[in-house]
Amino acid sequence: MKTLKFANGDSMHAVGLGTWKATGDTVNKAVKDAINAGMRHIDTAAVYQNESEIGEAIEEVLSEGKIKREDLFITSKLWNNEHQPEDVLPALKESLRKLKLDYLDLYLIHWPVAFKKDVFFPGGPDDYISLDECPIGSTWKQMEAAYDKGLSKHIGVSNFSTRKLEELKQTANYQPEVNQVELHPLLQQNGLYDYCKKENILLTAYSPLGSGDRDSSMKGENEPDLFELETIRDIADKHSVTPANVLIGWHVNRGTSVIPKSTSPSHIESNFKAGNLELDSDDMERIASLDRNYRYITGKFFEAPEKGYTNIYDE
Repeated sequence: MKTLKFANGDSMHAVGLGTWKATGDTVNKAVKDAINAGMRHIDTAAVYQNESEIGEAIEEVLSEGKIKREDLFITSKLWNNEHQPEDVLPALKESLRKLKLDYLDLYLIHWPVAFKKDVFFPGGPDDYISLDECPIGSTWKQMEAAYDKGLSKHIGVSNFSTRKLEELKQTANYQPEVNQVELHPLLQQNGLYDYCKKENILLTAYSPLGSGDRDSSMKGENEPDLFELETIRDIADKHSVTPANVLIGWHVNRGTSVIPKSTSPSHIESNFKAGNLELDSDDMERIASLDRNYRYITGKFFEAPEKGYTNIYDE
């Protein structure tokens, strides 16, 4: 499996297991199936409400003695209601407790959006805290503290635009090492991709297959199906693989990591093997022509103009 390297020499598998929308015994089994298939990169978040089940799966796998903790790369994320400086480290420690771990490999600020402490998901403008009241820079200082304390080996962000990364850079002691964002052939984010490459920020792609199983309330009308794109299907036929393999392999060939979510053992194994798919220059050029800045995860559910949240992605 191809890996992405951090500045200190650490590495993470280019293909990992996404766990958004997977809960209970289902996610527990998916994590064990993924590790048994060879995956070592597991992604979760506090808001997914599955850290405990994932922790139990990891504990069970490690107890078998076939792999060690240092063989795994575990990511979790700070939820929006824990952005106040005094809340960051306790939130991380709670994730560690649920995951049954002494440290994370990567901890991310999930969104550049802040909620009040008692708000899990906002019902209106009064549930938000503006970024003037709770600047991302102050939250980031505590992410740096988590790194200094060894609670997370690497720190980063998610859903950050080039503009927000550049703003954070002005006050940070440590730059974000990873930015996890929506990426796929219809949303290639070339400007952000180039910026992160220049700044040595690794990119991780979420919703690489279009996240078709997310709640209907988060879906738009007549959403395109990535699996039915003619170019993707043609390239899949050319290499005798599935469209999903091409969609996943494209990220690895591009030099980013990717975390497709699956709970099917056969799909997990197939997704992992897709990381070894070699696409040629013609394949990559054809896929590049598909870009149309189409987002499945629009971010509109976090728009609160009264609190300054009008365009989450700065587009």
